[in-house]
Amino acid sequence: MHEPHVSEPPEGVPLPIWKALLENLDTEIAPFLPYLKKRLTIIYEDPQKGRLGLTRFEIDHNEIERRRRYKIGPGEIEILLHPDLIQDTPLRDHTLAHELLHASGITTHSATHKEIVDKIAPAPRLKDSIVLQQMRQKVLESLPERTWICGNCGHAWERRRVTKPTRCPKCARPFNKNDT
Repeated sequence: MHEPHVSEPPEGVPLPIWKALLENLDTEIAPFLPYLKKRLTIIYEDPQKGRLGLTRFEIDHNEIERRRRYKIGPGEIEILLHPDLIQDTPLRDHTLAHELLHASGITTHSATHKEIVDKIAPAPRLKDSIVLQQMRQKVLESLPERTWICGNCGHAWERRRVTKPTRCPKCARPFNKNDT
């Protein structure tokens, strides 16, 4: 399977996430996996950046692809995580698994990438994630429409979701494009 030094997680990576990563990956699809123990740094970044996670290589995209192809070490890698993830373990684990796949060499958002992330650490549901609820609330507060009014029955209700409703919750008629 993997060399003994690979079985220990890099600093900052929870052991269950690391073990699941090793079980679901091999160096054919994740050529940088053996290098992560010595080359990976996890940092909690400035909360004003707004992103949950980011994987940053010290080399450019073309060189990353060349090293992937020839299975050469990737150089230094940083995973940047939003500090709010500290309070939301399921979302932190999901985001970390996602970024670890990038760091291991699966750089595109493919079906394989999504499938492996969902196996290792599935995304929490909105009702189970403090951070996702906070993000949703910020988006709702920034939108101009605070309430919806049905053009058919006149029913008004408070906006609680980001997307426009398709039906009125009272009369169940389709929500017209002109309704606000």
